Amino acid sequence: MTPIDLLGNLAVVLTSISFVPQVVKILKTCNTSGISLIMYALFVTGVACWLWWGFLTGARPVIVANALTLALSSAVLLLKIRSVALGREKLWE
Repeated sequence: MTPIDLLGNLAVVLTSISFVPQVVKILKTCNTSGISLIMYALFVTGVACWLWWGFLTGARPVIVANALTLALSSAVLLLKIRSVALGREKLWE
């Protein structure tokens, strides 16, 4: 593995796991009031597009990074949507 490959793998790990603390905090507190629904909706859509692009081009690092990021950021988005749907939070908080 080259230094460039190592750098790419480090980027995958760091950017993907950066969502773990947010998911854990939301699960512990059941509070998503500090989360922007629109920002996460746009972000998840963008990551899904990157993942699709990765599959279309066969870019394995892009596929791995975006699959992990999509799973974690989707969890945050779904928890936010749930809070709004249950009336715990307003849509535009």
